Amino acid sequence: MSDNAHPFEVLSPSFLLDAVESKGYLSDGRFLALNSYENRVYQVGIEESLPLIAKFYRPERWSDAQIQEEHDFCFELEEQELPVVAPLRDDSGASLFHYQGMRFALFTRRGGHAPELSNPDHLLHLGRVLGRIHRVGASKPYTHRPALDAQSFGHDSVALISEQFIPRELKPAYDSLAQDLLARIDRRLAEFGALDLIRVHGDCHGGNILWRDDQVNFVDMDDSRMAPAIQDIWMLLSGDRQEQTLQLSEIVDGYNEFHDFNPRELNLVEVLRTLRMLHYSAWLARRWEDPAFPMAFPWFNSVRYWSTHILELREQLAALDEPCLRLM
Repeated sequence: MSDNAHPFEVLSPSFLLDAVESKGYLSDGRFLALNSYENRVYQVGIEESLPLIAKFYRPERWSDAQIQEEHDFCFELEEQELPVVAPLRDDSGASLFHYQGMRFALFTRRGGHAPELSNPDHLLHLGRVLGRIHRVGASKPYTHRPALDAQSFGHDSVALISEQFIPRELKPAYDSLAQDLLARIDRRLAEFGALDLIRVHGDCHGGNILWRDDQVNFVDMDDSRMAPAIQDIWMLLSGDRQEQTLQLSEIVDGYNEFHDFNPRELNLVEVLRTLRMLHYSAWLARRWEDPAFPMAFPWFNSVRYWSTHILELREQLAALDEPCLRLM
């Protein structure tokens, strides 16, 4: 591989099948690339058995210890009979594998579709499961994985975009707006006080929840970190204020059956939403040299994209000043 080649270029069909077979499985030669950009994920056919999901981790994103913490959290949840798709372990108990310089994990394939987030029964069920997940997540902290904070998600993201990506003609508008947002976020967090950080899923949107036959499975814990519990709840809300209030009430009713929801954390929803917006653009920017990203996100890094982004951030600045959601 040349010095300029991307690390994932080693993932030829023979490489990924050999990696899976190195753990004692016999592939039938079939594989299917799944939608994943931060890592590379494949469905691999197995002789006389169901296919497996093979996840190859992006080099230098997480340390082995950080990946193992996520795996261990999944195992804790699995032991409590929670519907989380945990990695498979080999005979020695290992779940993080190495093959010719690449790290990977194997998972049982689970099917399903995104839950209906307008369905009160689905929301109530999701709230119950999240309450149980957070009860386990609150039992002890991560020691290697970072926390979701304003510095890494906000300030660092803005610095990267301002210095390397924003078009020159939009830079004054972006810089002024971004600094206003960061100042507002810092003030809101200071007014809130100490955050109750627990281990959370971290990326709990409908695409990471599989629903089938009234059963649910939470998948892809790769973004799990220490964060307020509301981080796993606000991403399930959509629509206008009234719709979000109704959705929130259903989720919290189920959640409170297993873990106490702190309504003060509703003051963090727009702060966390803003940080996610800033971090998302910076994530795309940091990955732009990965050949998969220009192909998957061709609209990114255009003047039109940044103009729309600035408009959305202006709307978000106004949202930060609106009263927070309240429980019914």
